[in-house]
Amino acid sequence: MRHITNWSALTILLSVVAAAAYTPSHPSFTSSHQQAPSSRTRSVFSHFRDGLIRSIWSIPSCARERIATNEAKSESTPSSTLLARYGGDIVLRFTITSPEEAAALSEAVHVLFLDVWEFNADWVDIRLAKDVHAHTPLMHDLAQAILESYPSLTFEDPSHLEHRTFSAVLQTPANAHQTNIFFRNYQPLSVIIPWMRLLRSLFPTHVRMINVGASYEGRDIPALRVGVHPTNAEKPSGLRKTIVIAGGSHAREWISTSTVNYVAYSFITAYGKSKEVTRLLEEFDWVFVPTMNPDGYIYTWENDRLWRKNRQQTSLRFCKGVDLDHSYSFKWDHDSNAANNPCSESFGGEGPFQAVEARRFANWARNETANNSVSIVAFVDLHSYSQQILYPYSYSCSTAPPALENLEELAIGIAKAIRVTHGEEYSVTAACESSVGVENQKNRKFWPRMESGGGSALDWFYHELKVKYSYQIKLRDTGSYGFLLPSRNIVPTGKEAFNAIQYMGHFLLGNKGIEVGEDTERHREDEDDGSQEISREDSTSVASETDGVEGEFEEANTELRM
Repeated sequence: MRHITNWSALTILLSVVAAAAYTPSHPSFTSSHQQAPSSRTRSVFSHFRDGLIRSIWSIPSCARERIATNEAKSESTPSSTLLARYGGDIVLRFTITSPEEAAALSEAVHVLFLDVWEFNADWVDIRLAKDVHAHTPLMHDLAQAILESYPSLTFEDPSHLEHRTFSAVLQTPANAHQTNIFFRNYQPLSVIIPWMRLLRSLFPTHVRMINVGASYEGRDIPALRVGVHPTNAEKPSGLRKTIVIAGGSHAREWISTSTVNYVAYSFITAYGKSKEVTRLLEEFDWVFVPTMNPDGYIYTWENDRLWRKNRQQTSLRFCKGVDLDHSYSFKWDHDSNAANNPCSESFGGEGPFQAVEARRFANWARNETANNSVSIVAFVDLHSYSQQILYPYSYSCSTAPPALENLEELAIGIAKAIRVTHGEEYSVTAACESSVGVENQKNRKFWPRMESGGGSALDWFYHELKVKYSYQIKLRDTGSYGFLLPSRNIVPTGKEAFNAIQYMGHFLLGNKGIEVGEDTERHREDEDDGSQEISREDSTSVASETDGVEGEFEEANTELRM
């Protein structure tokens, strides 16, 4: 990547393009989220934007990265709708090597409203048109990658399913791919909610289904509260220690939703069979929220797979959506470019808590702690991607959080628990440092940010609700697939998260070392099969409990195929 020398010219050009693009009466402007332009009729704004980027980095229009001819082809091909929306796009990785490059790219992101997929101190992944190129292309055929992220059942002839069995049990590796339908693929909300209800009915002793709020379009934000309250008349009941695990704040991050479900299921089905898990469910309540953004999540299934924000109307009719994770009140950033531009992917609203889902979730948490004898002792917000464990603060690196050493100690232990599962490396850092480069480690001079870190759920729970152990965990992978992580990663990622959350629970109970117990050993077996190993006795036990419910589960999955 080349240095940019004419910064004033760049600023002027960016301003001109942005002004032209955001004149509502401009006949050639259409929001990419409202209408899918074909690759032949790309908007004037897109041509301006892509041409600008080519000129900034001196990239010739003829310099196209070729796809290897021997690359494996999928049996399915993208539909005309997918090709129209994504056929002309690829995902690029920009390597940042200097403060000047960081500043130039940050300005382009903010003014041109580029779709930033992920970033850290060294690189930024951005979705752009195919005729714009960087040094490290990540995805050449975005439409095909999107197609392959949907459940295979969606494209199968229903007659092929006659001899398959459906159950709520995670089976052994020999037949996991034929029987474990729920964790075999990503699931839409129309399947997730019946599945949650099924778990509640199967395990009423320690599972309740609750709502932690409602969305802009009026949908419930469902959650599972898992825990057992042993009766002890001699010991007065105090505040109930609670751990909240949330996912799906950004609609396109499907792996976060599936991982919350996997961890919840693993805890629920291990109760009474595993001493470790049983104790954790007796000592803590666990609240699992798989879809913080139900409106956006449904929209990714029915319209735009890469939609990020909620579906809330903004001051600009053609730019819907507020980013939940920039909408919380603590250090909400009213000065950032994204805060002033509803078309930005990281738009946090025109004021704190404008995002309906974030406001109502925060109200639920406050009410729990103020009126329901609950003490939230840990909060984990699952996202994708980049394999990072982030602790407060996100809004700025200038202020260190209290008890920083404790936050780092637990985060390092979580990373180790993940690593011993499948060997995956997760980095540990402050959330503010994940989005900037460090020019000098000694003097801690940070480069410009790709997006504002203010208004995050991470900082709000830590600072406003005084949740001592608050983390944001960015799951697999590091960029090969990004938000379109293949479904074969659902179970391995779930295993890693389950072991990580178990470690957190043991840490909060005072055990600050990794001890490989029966559950950890079980989840480390058969790493490559993509399924959870459960002992024959456990499988038989759970299967007997679920006898007769296969019809219910099949009916829930039938909705997926319709």
